[in-house]
Amino acid sequence: MNRVVLNANLWTMGLNLAYAVIAMLIGLAAMKFVDKLLFPNIDFMAEIKKGNIASAIFAGMVLLFFALVLSSAVR
Repeated sequence: MNRVVLNANLWTMGLNLAYAVIAMLIGLAAMKFVDKLLFPNIDFMAEIKKGNIASAIFAGMVLLFFALVLSSAVR
């Protein structure tokens, strides 16, 4: 494989990894925002640890929503 192509591929993979890490951090911050500000009486992480499926589905949907927003913002 050509060294230039390999270098470009590694650069692209590193950039995608950086985007993924940033998106994960923003998603976790958004989940904390939803958890603390919008629903102060409900601790979603504690509910998920207790086995509450509805809380897990809601948390997953919130993270999926922010992932879709972030993916459209990156493009």
